[in-house]
Amino acid sequence: MAPPPGNSDNDRLVARERQGDNAQPLSITEISALLKRTVEERFGYVRLRGELSGVKRAASGHLYCALKDEKAVLDGVMWRGNAGRLAFNPEDGLEVIATGKLTTYAGRSKYQIVIDSLEIAGEGALLALLEKTRARLEAEGLFARERKQPLPFLPRTIGVVTSPTGSVIRDILHRLADRFPSHVLVWPVLVQGQGAAEQISQAIQGFSGIEAGGVVPRPDLLIVARGGGSIEDLWSFNEEIVVRAIAECAIPVISAVGHETDTTLADFAADRRAPTPSAAAEMAVPVRVDLEATLADFATRQRRAVHRPVELGRERLEARIRRLPRIENMLQPQAQRLDELSERLRRGLRDRAGQGRERLAGIAARLSPNALRRTHQDAERRLRQVRLVPVLIRKPVADGQERLAALTRIAEQLHPKKPLERGYAIVRSATGAVLPTQAQAKGENALSLEFRDGMLDVAVGDAPPPAKKPKRKSSPKPVDPTQEDLFG
Repeated sequence: MAPPPGNSDNDRLVARERQGDNAQPLSITEISALLKRTVEERFGYVRLRGELSGVKRAASGHLYCALKDEKAVLDGVMWRGNAGRLAFNPEDGLEVIATGKLTTYAGRSKYQIVIDSLEIAGEGALLALLEKTRARLEAEGLFARERKQPLPFLPRTIGVVTSPTGSVIRDILHRLADRFPSHVLVWPVLVQGQGAAEQISQAIQGFSGIEAGGVVPRPDLLIVARGGGSIEDLWSFNEEIVVRAIAECAIPVISAVGHETDTTLADFAADRRAPTPSAAAEMAVPVRVDLEATLADFATRQRRAVHRPVELGRERLEARIRRLPRIENMLQPQAQRLDELSERLRRGLRDRAGQGRERLAGIAARLSPNALRRTHQDAERRLRQVRLVPVLIRKPVADGQERLAALTRIAEQLHPKKPLERGYAIVRSATGAVLPTQAQAKGENALSLEFRDGMLDVAVGDAPPPAKKPKRKSSPKPVDPTQEDLFG
């Protein structure tokens, strides 16, 4: 039978102790502490396998994540000390095995695992993480062929990043000494384990940061090397910081990690991958003996190349000399023609001399004394027949006198002082310049008027007349006594 209205426990306003109940109500903190103690005592340390989700690192260095499978999720936390010793970088989706202690977190009413160690769940999960990292870095272009740098043909200094105690460095040095002795700088690093990736990346960055021309020579080539091992042993060369350090290095890098079948992300980022450290040394330098043989061959070829044109020229010259005619054969026709011309010249001279004698004899016959006397008498007779008529001389002289008189009359009429005789005057300035217009005369302070019988100085307006200048008598020009009278 239902309790009557108003008498139900749910309807009570104030809590009351029930009859026969001596238990006090627990606080939330108390029940949370009981649950925490129960979980920790019941389970203790556990080993869990699951997929990481929601991985994040706090500013304090603690790592927070969640472990999940198909049906459940468990929160997890890894304190800073353990998180700093992780051998890999936790990522979402990575399958791991976590070892730690189950506990509760009263602040959110959740149970969680405090992780002491975190490992990748098998080699398959490790390869999945490797492929995921490779795809992400390749999408960024760190493995692009355009970023690859060509290796120097003959590096003067070679930097090696590897362990100083392993057999790798001895193999590299021995191989370099056999092929081409070079200056080697070794940067010792850990090649596996905790902190190996940081040391390798710092060594690569350190070599790249060496200034050229300093106390420590800057390497022309880097070799990042390690011996063979499992994927866990080589994992430091798959770390992102190592891959980025190789990709950003300003010096060409050869990656020689593991054996020929081992592949790491450092191989993709390097400018050249070597199957073994010894092979990296072979890629770094050529064989000195082969270079010397090549240089010797080049020197021989150079000498041949220099001498060959000389030999060919000598052969061609000898062949052309053999084809040239002999000097005697070339001069024989000319000598024969010279003899013929000499003979013709002698005959021609004899003929010309004979003709000259004949003409001279004819002329000599015409130059007899009687012929010369007759020619002289004929010339005297013709000279006596010539009569000089005075009219022929007086007529040109009279014509000349008439033309000269006409020119004299014209000159007298055109003389500038001729109008003065008819009452005209010439107006001059104080300087003696002729003033042909009234405007020019008004601009002067004093004027000089030239009349037939002399000069008169006048003033323009109220200006005083200029002082008279003494007239210089012109001295008559001397008469040349040798000059005859034109009209004699």
